[in-house]
Amino acid sequence: MSRNIFDEFFANRQSLIDQYKKGDLTKEEFIESNYYYIQSMNTKPFQRVDNIKKGLFNYQYYNVLAKYCQKRAHESPNGSLQKEDFLEKANYYYSKKDNVTMKILEILDYTGVDAYYVKVNSPNLKNKLFEIVLKDYENVILHSKNEKIKDRLVEEGVFRDEKIKSVIDSYINQKY
Repeated sequence: MSRNIFDEFFANRQSLIDQYKKGDLTKEEFIESNYYYIQSMNTKPFQRVDNIKKGLFNYQYYNVLAKYCQKRAHESPNGSLQKEDFLEKANYYYSKKDNVTMKILEILDYTGVDAYYVKVNSPNLKNKLFEIVLKDYENVILHSKNEKIKDRLVEEGVFRDEKIKSVIDSYINQKY
């Protein structure tokens, strides 16, 4: 293989982002395409995250799985075991993503980080969803609702207690 796992993964991700931005993919199609690509890679997240590239790979890996399970839960009948199962899996993957987010922030020692609440349409995300921008990395935006992460960002003096329009506003405020 001439290109490594990072190059392949992030090139595919950028291609999907470009297609989404152009309107060639809906949010649902974007989520599904990311999910099926990860499945086709036949790889697992890194056990040891000791650099930003590994951290960002794992972040996106878990984020894709969480969003896909969340999407499938929305499609499942209310009260069904299938819906509960997908929600449980989504929450599991979101927690793994949050663990990786903390690891990335620790590796960076909270340097070059800007964080704030984002303006959202969803009542479930209001005053909960925040954005973490890694200023020294092009187009790297992390999201979380995890209070421990937020508290640590506040403690490190990089969390602004204000609501700002997300860098990817049209994506996070589009329902699926």
